[in-house]
Amino acid sequence: MAVRSIAEAAPPTPWSRNLAEPTIHPSAFLHSFSNIIGDVRIGANVIIAPGTSVRADEGTPFYIGENTNLQDGVVVHGLEKGRVIGDDRQEYSVWIGKNNCITHMALIHGPCYIGDDCFIGFRSTVFNARVGAGCIVMMHALIQDVEIPPGKYVPSGAIITNQQQADRLPDVQADDKEFAHHVVGINQALRAGYLCAADSKCIRAIRDELNNSYTSIEVDVLERSDEVSSNSLGAETVEQVRYLLQQGYHIGTEHVDQRRFRTGSWTSCKPIEARSLGEAIAALEACLRDHSGEYVRLFGIDPKGKRRVLENIIQRPDGVVQASSSFKAPAYSSNNGSYNGNGSSRLSSETIDQIRQLLAGGYKIGTEHVDERRFRTGSWQSCKPIESSSPGDVVAALEDCMDNHQGEYVRLIGIDPKAKRRVLESIIQRPNGPVSTPSSQSTATTTSYAASGTTATATSSKLSSEAIEQLQQLLAGGFKISAEHVDGRRFRTGSWASCGQIQANSIREAIAALEGYMNEYQGEYVRLIGIDPKVKRRVLELIVQRP
Repeated sequence: MAVRSIAEAAPPTPWSRNLAEPTIHPSAFLHSFSNIIGDVRIGANVIIAPGTSVRADEGTPFYIGENTNLQDGVVVHGLEKGRVIGDDRQEYSVWIGKNNCITHMALIHGPCYIGDDCFIGFRSTVFNARVGAGCIVMMHALIQDVEIPPGKYVPSGAIITNQQQADRLPDVQADDKEFAHHVVGINQALRAGYLCAADSKCIRAIRDELNNSYTSIEVDVLERSDEVSSNSLGAETVEQVRYLLQQGYHIGTEHVDQRRFRTGSWTSCKPIEARSLGEAIAALEACLRDHSGEYVRLFGIDPKGKRRVLENIIQRPDGVVQASSSFKAPAYSSNNGSYNGNGSSRLSSETIDQIRQLLAGGYKIGTEHVDERRFRTGSWQSCKPIESSSPGDVVAALEDCMDNHQGEYVRLIGIDPKAKRRVLESIIQRPNGPVSTPSSQSTATTTSYAASGTTATATSSKLSSEAIEQLQQLLAGGFKISAEHVDGRRFRTGSWASCGQIQANSIREAIAALEGYMNEYQGEYVRLIGIDPKVKRRVLELIVQRP
C-alpha cells in the first residue's frame, strides 16, 4: 500500500480533540499526491488517485466502501453539523458505499450519503443529499438538499435542488450500468498496476519479461506485400502489417466475445515475435482460427513511447474480416449484410465506408429525418432504431428510412455507447433525393440557405453540397469550426495535424477558409471539424478531401 505522509491525524478543534487517524485496508491504493485527514475509514480494494483530498477535519467520520475509486482532483469534506445513517446503522458525515466511481474533480460534501454501485461524473457536486444505490450522475450536475431514489439517471448539467425534480428523474438504462461497471473494472486494474509498480519484485519481473521479448525481435528485410498471401486476411491488412514492421513497431492481437465487446474487455492473443512479414501473417491467422466467432483486432505498438499507434478490428463474430479504414471500403448487399460487387443503389461509397468504420469501432448507428421547414430549426426526428451490427442490415435500415421519408432530409448518426455522445452526423438524403456523391467530389456545387430572414447563396468548386450544409449547420448552431490534415502514410495511424481554427462570420468566409486549406494541403486528406465550445467536445468529423 503506497501510503507515506498522505494519511494524517485530524487537527484538534473545539468540536473534535481526539486526533483521529485514517483506517485503511491493506489492499487499498492511495497515491502519494493525495491527502487523507482524520477519521476516514477506507475499505478493501479502494483506489484514491493523485490530487484527491479526503478531509474529515470538520464533519467526521467518513466511510469509503470496497472497490470504490476516487479519481484525480476529487474533494470529500463535511460540515460540522449534520449526519447521515450509513448501511451499518452508524452516523457519518459522509458515507460512500461500495463499487462507486467518483470521477475527476467531483465534490462530495457532507452531510451526504451515496449508495452502492453509483457513478458521479466529472465536476459534479453532491451536498446535503442522499443518492440511492445504482444511480448515474453525469458531468457538471448539482445535487443539493434532496434524496435521489435508487436507480435514477441525472443528465449532464442538471440542477436538482427540490424533491419534485428528483422524483421525476428517468431510470438508469442497461447500457449505463454496463458503462459504470466497466469504469470500476478499469480502476481495479489501475490499482493492481500501481501496487505492482511500487513493489520492486513485481516490477522487476515485468521489465525482465519485456526486455527478453523486445531484444529478441529483429526485422531486417521485409517481403513486399504482394509476395505474401493470406486466405483469411485482406490485402489491406497485409499491407498494414508490413507498414508496422517496416516502421519498427511491435504487433499484437486481442480478442473478445460479443458479450464483453460492449465493455471493452479485450484479451490478448499469443504474443507475436515475428522476424518477417510472413511470420506475422501466420501468427495473425492463428489468432483468427483460435477465436473464430469472436472479435479480433490488430494493433501496433511504439516500443520507444510504449503506446499504441493503431487499433483495427480484422474479424467480427460473423466471420467478416474488416478492411483498414485507409483503403476503399467494399460494397455491401442491403439484403443479407454480406459483401458483393453491386453495393447500394441509394447510398454513396463514402456513406458505406462510414458505416463500416462505425461498426468496426463498436459504435451504434441511428437515423433521423426532418422536412424542409423544420430543417432550418434543427428539429430532427428519429427513424426506427437500428439494433443490428451487420453492415447489410444497417444499409437496409438506412434505405428503409429514406423510403419512408422521401422528400425530406435524412441523416446518419454514429453514437458512442460508453460516453453517450454522437461521433458522427452525416446527411445521406436531401429533399431532391439521396446524396450519391462523396464529399471529396470536385464538381461545382451551389446551395441556398435561409438565415435570419435573408437568403444567401454559397458556391464552391471543391466542396460537396453535404459539406456546405454541415458548415451552415455548425455556424447556425454556434459551434467552432476547424480543419485537420494528414498525408497518406500517417492516415493509417490516425496522426492528424491541425490546420487551425476557422474564424468566419458567414458561410462564404467558412467555405473560402476551408478551400484555402484544401489548396495548401493538396495530395493529403483534409477533414472538417465541428466543436461544441460549451462542453469542449467534437460534434462533427467529415473528410472533405482525399489524396
